[in-house]
Amino acid sequence: MSVTQLDAILDLNTLEQYISAIGAGTLLKSVVLFEQLMPEYVGSLVKAHDAGDKETLCSEAHKFKGAAGSVGLKRIQQFAQLLQHGEEAKWDAEHGVWLAGIVEHAERDLQQLKLFLEAKA
Repeated sequence: MSVTQLDAILDLNTLEQYISAIGAGTLLKSVVLFEQLMPEYVGSLVKAHDAGDKETLCSEAHKFKGAAGSVGLKRIQQFAQLLQHGEEAKWDAEHGVWLAGIVEHAERDLQQLKLFLEAKA
């Protein structure tokens, strides 16, 4: 995967700073923890969406945005950023697309992150 493609998925600047500060191996441990929690995060988003619970969906998206950002998952963080703002005019029309983006890309993006960090370790 090219650097340009990887940069669309991962926050390479932040990841390089983390790697310089704490090392790729330590960061990889955080990513493994995130990986264990991700099904619960995504499940909570889907459950809130399916229940039509906008308040919970926005709240869970906010939490997920922070968690994804903390490990450098840029694309997923961006979808969650959009999803958390239920007051935005385009939210009603677009929130399903944003949630689908998270569901579609989360696992693959996480695997790319792990490969990136393993190559740096």
